[in-house]
Amino acid sequence: MTWLVTGGAGYIGAHVVSALQAAGLDPVVLDDLSTGKREFVPSDVDFVQGNILDTALVEETLRGTIAEGVIHVAGYKYAGESVTRPLHAYAQNVDGTRSVLEAMRRAGVAQIVFSSSAAVYGTPDVPTVTEYTPKKPTTPYGESKLIGEWLLRDVAEATRSEPRPLRHTSLRYFNVVGSGRPDVYDSSPFNLFPIAFRALTARRTPSIYGVDYATPDGTAVRDYVHVSDIAAAHAVAAQRLSAGDSLQPAYNLGSGMGISVREIMSALRMFTGIDFDATVEARRAGDPDRIVASGVAAARDLNWAMRHSIQQMVQSGWKAHLRQLGEAV
Repeated sequence: MTWLVTGGAGYIGAHVVSALQAAGLDPVVLDDLSTGKREFVPSDVDFVQGNILDTALVEETLRGTIAEGVIHVAGYKYAGESVTRPLHAYAQNVDGTRSVLEAMRRAGVAQIVFSSSAAVYGTPDVPTVTEYTPKKPTTPYGESKLIGEWLLRDVAEATRSEPRPLRHTSLRYFNVVGSGRPDVYDSSPFNLFPIAFRALTARRTPSIYGVDYATPDGTAVRDYVHVSDIAAAHAVAAQRLSAGDSLQPAYNLGSGMGISVREIMSALRMFTGIDFDATVEARRAGDPDRIVASGVAAARDLNWAMRHSIQQMVQSGWKAHLRQLGEAV
């Protein structure tokens, strides 16, 4: 059973590919390598280099591989930078998703798992986000992901009376960290873990932005989830769609608990072996005290669970970071 993974050479996408293989499914990767890395794709997985905006190529790949469905991970994922590059964000995430859906229609493929984001909620005024929390994205990135969900909804409605209507679900998550494969690492210039790892290996001190939050240790609490747990939920969603099961339009992949920035710094000291006192900076305007997501619905329908501790998140991410440095030298 073949599933096309767009963006399958990226940090999250490569882990989705591994999860599909572990579940006995046959992944095929389509990636333009703008941020993904060819070496992240296992040698036994078919790879097509190209952009999702090339509708004809997506269609050709779907037909050539006789794909059962699509796990759509490809996209522009830099929320902060999307504010200054809104046209790029919309082209990649909105028109890109439209292109994938158009290719699927042409190729007769009617199942899709969409990699969405908790950015669709913006800055919610509740400490624990559910799927029913109001959607108020505050960046073009968040808006583009919400529009992507709307596209799936609208195509599903338009094809509802057809023999093969579109069947879909979207997975929303906050901060993806760690590594399930030592050869796959997070290279984002904006994510907390790679920023901290780079600082430590450069003999600089990581920063904490604000220690006056209304939380037990004074630092902001967020949902950090291991990338392998995220990837496994994508694989289960694909299996359930293939089995004809009903799924919700969207699921949060969250801990319901959260981890504070100070707890992350403690884990960094323990598992890197580098002793440091984090530099305290002023809190950033608009940052709420605590945002975590409830994963109750995903646990019920997608076998979702937080199977990795914060220690495992840090340790696995650090090992992948060091391996990447060793290969680069």
